[in-house]
Amino acid sequence: MKALSRVSRAQKILKGLKTLYPDAHCELNFRSPWELAVATILSAQCTDKRVNSVTTALFKRYPAIEDYAKADIHELESLIRSTGFFRSKALSIQESAKTLLKDFNGQIPNTIRELTQLRGVARKTANVILGTAFNVTEGIVVDTHVKRVSFRLGLTKKTNPVLIEKDLMRVLPQAEWIFFGHALVRHGRQVCAARKPRCPSCLLKPLCPYGIKNT
Repeated sequence: MKALSRVSRAQKILKGLKTLYPDAHCELNFRSPWELAVATILSAQCTDKRVNSVTTALFKRYPAIEDYAKADIHELESLIRSTGFFRSKALSIQESAKTLLKDFNGQIPNTIRELTQLRGVARKTANVILGTAFNVTEGIVVDTHVKRVSFRLGLTKKTNPVLIEKDLMRVLPQAEWIFFGHALVRHGRQVCAARKPRCPSCLLKPLCPYGIKNT
């Protein structure tokens, strides 16, 4: 394994992920780019399953961006309370809605530069929106799963998500960035868990310094 360059290892890992998760995709429920933005903001420090259970009622109560902009903030907080950090998330959602109406004609923009002007939308969230809603590949989503798994797989030695993203972008073809992020999230949830990774049964173990060392 030491003979493998990081690029070669990344290519083999990508091939393995395509075998394991050929249909890897964003698991948040949404009907529009705006609803995806809301769901992604809510997903911070929260599971997709919980977010999806909350947005079922939320999207019904507020069907349009204008509804969020003029919503009673306390009602909005109440509807999203179970996702955690509900006050800051409610404020981010409402302020983002107001910014979209004021500066973007009520439409979600499709560049990272513009998306990150919205409150609560950092680079990770912007990458989710771009890749999933617009099929635009500007970067790789680096959440807690991607951060952990890419480090274990030897694709990065960084701990800062922005630097991790740069490392991954260097070793993977741009056309695969969206899939790779979704697939690594799936692998982190199903196999490469934080506390008890299933290394012995992992298809990627031969390519993984962490897996070889710990089994």
